[in-house]
Amino acid sequence: MKEQIIIALKAVGVLTFLLGIIYPLCITEISHICFHQKANGSLIEKDGTIIGSKFIGQPFDSIVYFMPRPSAVDYGTLPSGASNLSYTNKQLYEQMLVRKQEFITCNDLDSAQVVPSEMLFASASGLDPHISPEAALLQIDRIVKARNFSTRQIQSLHSKVEQSIERPQFGLFGERRVNVLELNLWLDEMSSSR
Repeated sequence: MKEQIIIALKAVGVLTFLLGIIYPLCITEISHICFHQKANGSLIEKDGTIIGSKFIGQPFDSIVYFMPRPSAVDYGTLPSGASNLSYTNKQLYEQMLVRKQEFITCNDLDSAQVVPSEMLFASASGLDPHISPEAALLQIDRIVKARNFSTRQIQSLHSKVEQSIERPQFGLFGERRVNVLELNLWLDEMSSSR
């Protein structure tokens, strides 16, 4: 019996070392070599400063930028998550009405305008960096007025939104979407190149 316990403990020790230390280190190193950008968080730099990640939403409060999807956790990465309010919850319904009115007012839309659902509800993580192309297109007039874009710049902005559309993964998973941070960075580049 004692010998079997010793053998079991040795096996646990060896497997813990191999699978808990060596294997993760090897996989991490392989991912850094083969997929360097992704393994490091798909970080986006501007003028040598990291300003965000392609896969983590962040707030944009100015009218000169595309508005991101609402966040139940104020875009905090450590306590990321949803509000956990059910669709029958009165508080969720009230939040949705407030967000809809804010979106319509901010973008100077008709009160009967259908607002895309991602602009009304926070994602499950609270960090979704994407919005639908329809939500982006509804914001263009506001951005154009705020940035005083020329006709050429307006056409470029429409083209940029169309070119930025990401298709469902493998044609099956997810929806058509655009990355808010990438669009907003492009807006800044467009404005500075006048």
